[in-house]
Amino acid sequence: MSDRPPQPTTAADGDRLSGGDEELRAAVAHLPPQATGRDLWAALGAAGLIAWMYPDGQADRGVVPERLARVLAVAGEQFGFGSTMSLCVQAATTLPLLATGARTGSGPCVDALHEALAGRTVTALAATDTTAGSDLASLRTEASIGADHVVLDGAKRWINNAVPADHLLVLARHRPGPHFTHFTWFLVPAGTPGVTVRPADTALFDGSGTGDIDLTDVRLPLSHIVGRVGRGLPAFVRHIGPERLAGALWSVELCRTALDSTLRWLTGRPHGTGTLWDLDSVRQLFAESLVQVQQLRALGDGLRDRVVHGHDAAAAASLKAAAGTTVNHVLQTCGQLQGAHGFSSGGIQELRAQAAIFGISGGATEVVRSIVADSARSELDLLRLTTAPSDTR
Repeated sequence: MSDRPPQPTTAADGDRLSGGDEELRAAVAHLPPQATGRDLWAALGAAGLIAWMYPDGQADRGVVPERLARVLAVAGEQFGFGSTMSLCVQAATTLPLLATGARTGSGPCVDALHEALAGRTVTALAATDTTAGSDLASLRTEASIGADHVVLDGAKRWINNAVPADHLLVLARHRPGPHFTHFTWFLVPAGTPGVTVRPADTALFDGSGTGDIDLTDVRLPLSHIVGRVGRGLPAFVRHIGPERLAGALWSVELCRTALDSTLRWLTGRPHGTGTLWDLDSVRQLFAESLVQVQQLRALGDGLRDRVVHGHDAAAAASLKAAAGTTVNHVLQTCGQLQGAHGFSSGGIQELRAQAAIFGISGGATEVVRSIVADSARSELDLLRLTTAPSDTR
């Protein structure tokens, strides 16, 4: 199947593909630079480009990471980091999780998925809790499942898309203890009594709608259970891998763009009889960052099948850890090389502050490194250079 986006279409025929990235750009061309993530989501949905990010428009099959990464790259050309960031989790993880509920025939999930694919509604992934965000097994949001209803109580912090959301996809524990079968997803309409949403206390990430959520005696019918009870964490793990791959691909594009603008700045900035680019110390710093981006791109290519088809948690964690450290290093270097120019409005230092989220969101770098360490023996075995008997001397 071609990897080109479709003409405006519907989820049902989202595999009818034509054109290139110009169609992606055309879908959002009418929006102002200050457009929010919700604005972008609506424009992409109207053009059939949300459905295009999934195989044959089927969200339950998981996002195609390269397609999501292309959407993020195109959006990042014209719109703010926060608005672009808001697309990633919703497309990569939220809708595939919602689709697991739609498969069981749950009316609310079916309707919410349909509206989200069309871009008419926004659904926020409310996973991280008042506890350490990466430690989902210790979250304190609780669900009491009765004979005909569910009651949710708890709090969610730093939730992307929370403020403009029509629905919240809430992860809660229905049994005490950290066992992975003690957690379930619930679809919560944002206007449900007992739900309070407020913007996060930050000046960064404009357009992302990041906010905090309080859930107090939130009562829902059983039809708002998403998927099977107790399958919350396994379902999450299945779809977090493609999100991490897409994030790594996006971080490559982000770094490439930053290095490109830095190179243009250096080659145009006079110094002595030449430019700053003529200084070998500058060229060494630049080349080091360029090599790191090349390494991250190669790592993504090498681990893709393990992440997408093998649902390999260690491979996804390796990508997440590499992306976080690469983005931080490259943007720090670009900021250093651009000097005072980098502090201009919308400059590299502003991007650097926001892009630090790559090392935190979706699993802190230190946490995902621990996942890699848990698989140290098997990962080392995969690195072994094997030789056929005839090759030995």
